[in-house]
Parts: sequence; C-alpha cells; structure tokens
Amino acid sequence: MSFQGVQLNILDDHVVMDNGILQVTISKPGGIVTGVSYQGIDNLLEIRNEESNRGYWDLVWSEEGAGTTTGTTYVIKGSKFRVMVENEEQVEISFTRDWSSSLEGKHVPLNIDKRFVMLRGSSGFYSYAIYERLKEWPGFNLPQTRIVFKLRKDKFRYMAVADNRQRRMPLPEDRFPRRSRPLAYPEAVLLVNPVESEFTGEVDDKYQYSMDNKDLYVHGWICSNPPVGWWQITPSNEFRSGGPMKQNLTSHVGPTNLAMFLSAHYVGEEMVLKFERGEPWKKVFGPVFIYLNNLIDNNDPLWLWEDAKQQMMTEVQSWPYNFIASEDFPKSEQRGCVSGRLQVSDRYVSNEYISVNGAYVGLAAPGDIGSWQTESKGYQFWTRTDEHGYFLIEDVRAGDYNLYAWVPGFIGDYRNNATVTITSGCDIDMGELVYEPPRDGPTLWEIGIPDRTAAEFYVPDPDPKYINKLYVNHPEKFRQYGLWERYSDLYPNGDLVYTVGVSDYRTDWFFAQVTRKKGDDKHEGTTWQIKFNLADVNRTETYKLRVALATAYVAELQVRINVPNENPPLFTTGVIGHDNTITRHGIHGLYRLYNIDVKGALLMEGENIIFLTQPMCSSALQGLMYDYIRFEAPPSNDSTKKI
Repeated sequence: MSFQGVQLNILDDHVVMDNGILQVTISKPGGIVTGVSYQGIDNLLEIRNEESNRGYWDLVWSEEGAGTTTGTTYVIKGSKFRVMVENEEQVEISFTRDWSSSLEGKHVPLNIDKRFVMLRGSSGFYSYAIYERLKEWPGFNLPQTRIVFKLRKDKFRYMAVADNRQRRMPLPEDRFPRRSRPLAYPEAVLLVNPVESEFTGEVDDKYQYSMDNKDLYVHGWICSNPPVGWWQITPSNEFRSGGPMKQNLTSHVGPTNLAMFLSAHYVGEEMVLKFERGEPWKKVFGPVFIYLNNLIDNNDPLWLWEDAKQQMMTEVQSWPYNFIASEDFPKSEQRGCVSGRLQVSDRYVSNEYISVNGAYVGLAAPGDIGSWQTESKGYQFWTRTDEHGYFLIEDVRAGDYNLYAWVPGFIGDYRNNATVTITSGCDIDMGELVYEPPRDGPTLWEIGIPDRTAAEFYVPDPDPKYINKLYVNHPEKFRQYGLWERYSDLYPNGDLVYTVGVSDYRTDWFFAQVTRKKGDDKHEGTTWQIKFNLADVNRTETYKLRVALATAYVAELQVRINVPNENPPLFTTGVIGHDNTITRHGIHGLYRLYNIDVKGALLMEGENIIFLTQPMCSSALQGLMYDYIRFEAPPSNDSTKKI
C-alpha cells in the first residue's frame, strides 16, 4: 500500500502535520495540540474547550524547601518553534521555552523542549520532551509532570484501561454540584442526578482507574459513531519514576486521557523530585504514541481495543525508536544490556538454591536497598526472570546503576553491591546472583502471601450506596469507594482477632487496618490481635517477628506481646507513610519491612497474643495494609551450615 508523504503546513499561529491519515494542529510557538482530524471527524479534541485546554504538557512545581506534593500547575507553553526534520517520511517539530535568572520565583527553572513526530503511513503521532536545568540554577521541587488530552464528550463515551476494566462512562457535567454529591475528598462524587439515569447512584472517582507501571502500556477511549479509537501507548517504562509497582492515573471522566511520567500518587512526598541549587539535570520523558484506529472489516467497536493492544506490542518491539531526532534519546546501538541469573537461598525452605520464576530484576540509580521505589531523577529498566531465574535487560541507557530485585514469595529486597556501568554497545553478564531473604529461624506461622500487596486478604463488599458497577463481581473489588467504612460495620465494638491455625487470612483478615468510626466526625485507633499457641518456649533465645507492610498513610504500627497496654510497646514504626492508598482504591503503596526481635522470656507455653495497634485517628482515611507477617523460631542448631 502506498501512503501519502508527510506534510508540514506552517501558518502564522499554528502548524499542521498531515500524513493523509490524520492531521494534527499545534499552536505556534506554544506547542499546544488544538486539533486532531481523523476519519471525517474535524476534531477529536473537545472543541468546547479553549484551545489551551485540549492537548498539552503540564507540570506542578514549588520552590525549594516547600515540603509538599502540591504546588503551582503550569501548562507548558513554548516561546520558540523549530523544524527538526521535514521530509516525506517524517516530520519532527520542536517547541522550546528557556529559563533565565530574571524568571526566578516566577517560573519553574527548567529549559523544556517539547517535540512532536509524525511518520508516513502511521495512524497516530508521537510526543516527547527534554527537561534540563543547569548547574547554577536555583533549587525547586517537581511533584508531577504529564501529557493531557481532553476528548470530545459528545463522541467518546466508552473507556478501556484493561481487558476487564472498561465501561461506558458518565459525562463531565454529571460531576457538577447540582448533579452530584461530594464524598470524602474532591475526586470522588456520588452521581445523584446524572444526565443519563443509568449512572444514578454510582460513584465516580478517577483513582478507581489507576494502574501499576508494569501493566500500564495502553489505555484510551472509543467513539461509537463513527467507530473510532483514541489510545495512549507508552512502549517503555524507562522514563517513569518509582519502578514497576508505582501506580499512575490513566483515563477518567472528561473524557480525559493521560500520559503520567512523574507523580506522588500512592507514595507521597518521598516521590517528589527535589533539586538543590547548583544541581544539574537532564531527562527525556517519552516518546509516547497517540494511536488512532477505526473499524475496517469488523463491526464490533470493541475490536478497536484489541487492535490497540496489537499496536502496543508493535511499539514495544520497536523500542527504542530509531527515528527520534534528538541526540538526548540514544538509539539501540548506543545502549547496553545486562544479563544474569538470580536464585534464592533460604535454608528453611530448601537445602538447594531455589530457582525463581517471575522475579523482578531492574537497573536504577545507585542507592540503598529498595531505593528504586522512590527514585525519580534517573531512568529505570526492569524485566522479569524466566522459570530458571535467568534475566536479560536490554537497551539500557549509558550511565551508572545498581542492580535491584525482589522475588514474589519471599520478603525483602535484593541489591547487588557492585556499580553497573553501562556504555555504548556493552554486554554485561552479572553471572550467578544469590538473594538471601531475611531469615533467622524456621517458620512457626505466617499470615498472607509475600507479594507486596494486600490483595489476598478479605476485601468486603461496598456499601450499596457507593457502587461503581464496573467492580461488582470483579477480581479487583478493592477499587470500590468507601471500603474503609466497612471495617466499622463489621467490627462495631471490638477489633479483629485472628487465631493461627483456625482463621483464614482470605476471609478473616481485613485488607486494611483502618480507624473505627466513633460518632459523626470522630474516629479511634484500632488494635488487632494474633493468637497462637506454642507447645514449648526457649526462654533464653530470641524469636523473630517479620512484618511487611503494603502501604501506610499517616499511621503508626505498635507491636506488643501478651501485654496489651505495655508502654512503651515492644516495637513501633513511629508515624509513617503518605501513600494515600486506602483513599485511592489501591491495594499497595510503598513496601516496608520490619524485623522485630522477640525475646523468649516474653512468650508463654500455650496461648500467646500479639497486639498490633494503629493509634493514629484524626481521619477515617488513616491506616495501613499488611503484605505478610511471619513468626520465626530461634535459629536451629544447623543454622550456620552452608549450602
């Protein structure tokens, strides 16, 4: 098939990229996407919006030392337009804005170069940006940056973010005060008088559609008349922050379509990118691909989603793109690769090394064990091992990294102490790597599955007043609104008691330790109990309690053994966490592991009780989620034996 060459039409205040399949209109020199024409629709973007509120890059920033996840929102507008590539095969255009000392305190101290790319025969367009700050510039914080597209509400009503997470969506005006009732936070509303009655009584909240980076490759919207799809494809996670488990927003009522690069959601201030004065930095965000499709030989609009997934695989296989003009985006031959094998050594599970299947292995900036969870300045490259523990990380940008890993089924994090230096074309074999997860003695009992989430625990049905129909009888029922309130319904007077050997964590361990409602606006802390029996106790030895948390939000975990009111407690985390996972319908935030010594003298033959107290109670949304709890006996006599 022969396709028209790409044309660039430069007007006074706009430019138009046209390859015969679609036309993209961008303001000049601002670099705001004001129109996308496709399949006879003159503009897929919301024509009722101002031109600056249709398709744009934005960021949130604050001055150094602000200490917050919020700040000033800035829609990034260029002041200079340049043509980087213009031929029949490709057009790449640039919109830049430069910073100078005269702007200190008024604008974010960054030079920003936004790029848009169109290829011959491609049913879509690409966008990426280069952010740079120079050494002598003032410090600042950058909590968020992203691309936003606002589509026509009269066209795009069906949203898809995953195979089992797609639905027809309410209208944006359904969220207006006269049509909705506010809930516990601004993002969530109860639809009481929507334009279309089918949405009456539903909760709308953009956080119900969040996804982990590891799963977030394609999402978007379908227009039924004519049948057209708009899809945002992210072929690589290398420029996203926080690693594979970091959660980001996708699409939501608007209809709004997002490409999130950096955000503090589900983490808190620890995720905020912070610069000190005199700290240089440069990072390329993207490219991402905006893909448009339509029905050809099929009359089912949901085929558009299946086709978008196929296109996503094509984009992933094409990464890193070889057509990007900027020298700041290295081609495949300028990158390196790292391979090796990861095994686990846990003598209380096996006397042999354990092959790990599906372990996460990644390269991220040098740092402490687990630091990749909050790393935001550099690039990260992750893969999963095969069934024998072998891994290959390809197309890694040049630079210095540590190799990190974590293994589902085992607690803790692995970090290789050697600095991995990637150079152009290098092929580094790390050889046989062995992770020794925290372990002192044999397991006496355990609760949960060490997978960094609370998904395996009991997630209640929502209050019938607060339903999102998508998540009824859905495997991710934790995405329903208001589940924290169900704890008070299920435990109105006393707290959860879990008896080892009798209780089942799937039905008897509430997924989040939250506060209990006490009156209209008051709440109280909660104390959960774990009861267990010991036939004999070595009172001169030390036992070990290992508590892995899946998330925490302005919470504290106090641990006591057999004495419910002991002060001070045997252990406390202190106040931890700003993950906001409970509010935002997640099942995990930051992973935290605590290893607590329990002297045998504290234990008794027969029944023992561990008291887990979460005392923080100024709001209904405070609390924590457990990933996994294990109680270990003292080391056995052969504990020094080498494998």
